[in-house]
Amino acid sequence: MSQGVQQLTITEEEVGQRLDNYLIRVLKGAPKSLIYRIIRKGEVRINKGRAKPDRKLVAGDVVRVPPVRVAEPTETPNPGKGLRHAIESAIIYESKELLVVNKPSGLAVHGGSGISLGLIESLRAMYGDTVYLELVHRLDRDTSGCVMVAKKRSMLRYLQNLLVTQHGIDKRYLALVTGHWSKRKTLINAPLRKNELQSGERVVRVSEEGKPSKTEFRLVERYDDCTLIEAKPITGRTHQIRVHAQHAGHPLIGDDKYGDEETNKAMKRKGVKRLFLHAASLRVKMPDDTTLLLEAPLPDDLAAALKGLRSIT
Repeated sequence: MSQGVQQLTITEEEVGQRLDNYLIRVLKGAPKSLIYRIIRKGEVRINKGRAKPDRKLVAGDVVRVPPVRVAEPTETPNPGKGLRHAIESAIIYESKELLVVNKPSGLAVHGGSGISLGLIESLRAMYGDTVYLELVHRLDRDTSGCVMVAKKRSMLRYLQNLLVTQHGIDKRYLALVTGHWSKRKTLINAPLRKNELQSGERVVRVSEEGKPSKTEFRLVERYDDCTLIEAKPITGRTHQIRVHAQHAGHPLIGDDKYGDEETNKAMKRKGVKRLFLHAASLRVKMPDDTTLLLEAPLPDDLAAALKGLRSIT
């Protein structure tokens, strides 16, 4: 089924959405690869100009959506009992405006690239069409921990503004890295740039041509041949913690993209069988000036793996 060119004006209710997420909603049934392709080729325009996928929409923007062929609507996939139970058990905070989930590793935050059912699609199926639900930020599929989901458009705009201004939200991650991290290494300030390999895989590299990127680090505990660290991203770039740790000479254990293959194999035998990165805590200044502090304990598999290592701190 195809549609003609659409000129869509952004309303107050749609303000704050990323362009790619907006198009996913408008072009229901269109593959994400198609959506990113028409943005990249300039077929999608905002106020007659080109735009990037992460462009935040503002009221009055006119979005040109080209004619595309989309699949006929199909039945929305529903999470099974096991996934429903896992997500329900993982909710660590809920109000009328906000939901925070301790996302399990292996669950994508949204569908796409062969994944029909991610966290947000599952939540929408569980809550029904009457409840507004939108991701405030993202976590990599293999990363576990705190994910914020807005239940009101006003909360989405408020929180995303805090993330952009780098004030009001304090996110802390726990990561296990190779080697012995120095206590003196407390800040990595290195610009990051996304690159696309010939295979189509996207990787992030430190580059002078990249976007400014800062991560604060704190040593938590040393083990024989690895270190548990706390990471606080000041900026929010893709794969930021993973690439900054690699740049510091201490890639994350279990990282199959930026890590050390031989070390990962050795650590698998010691019980670390996946990416050791967990969004452990979240401190958020709420609109009423109260502070929300949430903690997500280490998942059982990562906690058990740490117990099997010999601490030398």
